[in-house]
Amino acid sequence: MATVMLDAGHGGFDNGAVFGSRKEKEDTLNLVLTIGNMLENAGVDVLYTRTVDEYQSPSQKAQIANESDADYFISIHRNSGAEPDLYAGVQTLVYEDSGIPAVFAQNINSELAKVGFNNIGVEERKNLAVLRRTRMPSALVEVGFINTAEDNEIFDKRFPEIARAVTQGILKTVQGADVRSQSVESYSIETGSFRHYENAQELAQSLQERGFDCFIVSDNGYHSVYHGRFDDFKSAETAEKILFAHGYETRVVPNVRQR
Repeated sequence: MATVMLDAGHGGFDNGAVFGSRKEKEDTLNLVLTIGNMLENAGVDVLYTRTVDEYQSPSQKAQIANESDADYFISIHRNSGAEPDLYAGVQTLVYEDSGIPAVFAQNINSELAKVGFNNIGVEERKNLAVLRRTRMPSALVEVGFINTAEDNEIFDKRFPEIARAVTQGILKTVQGADVRSQSVESYSIETGSFRHYENAQELAQSLQERGFDCFIVSDNGYHSVYHGRFDDFKSAETAEKILFAHGYETRVVPNVRQR
């Protein structure tokens, strides 16, 4: 079966969100280790960015994932509102709300809602390094608000069920998802996404000067730069490694056949 890398958000001197004596970095590590054990019992190979209280920058976490054999990346966090008890619920963040990351988000959110959390939904976040820089399907799960009493009560009293819910959401996704699936028409390599078109143009020019063909796609307020269209995943993966070696942030993106 697939290999999943689990990331416990924050760590070391970076406590994450704090509410009283409660620290996000501790909640995330406890939950990640429990989820990892459940996934391993289900036959999934599991890797971790951290298993102890140590600091890693978001970019380091992404690098750890990229240098591993992981097929998927899931980062676990707790949310925080501007004021205590202002918001409640679970939310999953993705770089782009489509493909396998979107399935991850929907499956995990749905399973956590069964435990008792309000399902806030899925949100695109293109500025998060662990989503932008990871080269495999990735999602960041906000497991309730750390400064909301209702969510903390669920987190503490139903902890095993929460871990099982996230595990089930991951299993549903990896057992049914394949980035080489028959529904994929071709593959391209994304090298960057920007809010300002001029930045996308600058990256495209850099690629062209190095001999890489590229094109820009504008969607939902972002301008993304892509290289190539490849008929099979292996060819795209080979080209992606070449671009990555040239210092570009890269990810293989399936061009899904329209139905």
